[in-house]
Amino acid sequence: MQTIQLIPATPNDISTITTLATKIWNDYYVPIIGQNQVNYMLNLMYNANSIIEQMQVKQHIFYLIKQNNISIGFVSVNKVEHNDWFLNKFYILQNTSSKGIGTQVLTLLKQHINPTKITLTVNRQNYKSINFYFKNGFKINAVADFDIGNNYVMNDFVMEWMA
Repeated sequence: MQTIQLIPATPNDISTITTLATKIWNDYYVPIIGQNQVNYMLNLMYNANSIIEQMQVKQHIFYLIKQNNISIGFVSVNKVEHNDWFLNKFYILQNTSSKGIGTQVLTLLKQHINPTKITLTVNRQNYKSINFYFKNGFKINAVADFDIGNNYVMNDFVMEWMA
């Protein structure tokens, strides 16, 4: 089995996060939401200033996912209240997905944050991720649409996992 680690990220890791996001989003999300929306969302959420704001102002905790000391993805979470967390980002390179790594990462994440509840949003057309979350004990709690500007809307499911 491959050695998977969840390493807390710092502002020094922003270039790694943006590089991973660009690769993962362009490989995975173009067929789901189109290249224009992918470009818009990458520019909105993954520029250095945005990530600094997420880390320092919004108190999002970023972790690099490493396999044999190579960064293959990242996650970010923030505490909503006591032990309730929101999973903002969970991305793994396509060539390493579907090998049980995501489940290992979720297990490691739970060890780091000790949650009683994890909430996330996932695009309603992202069947692979929805099925992954179902497999890992998440349930659909709501259907929600989020206006993200520039005439783009995220059509998501709100999913929850409870300890």
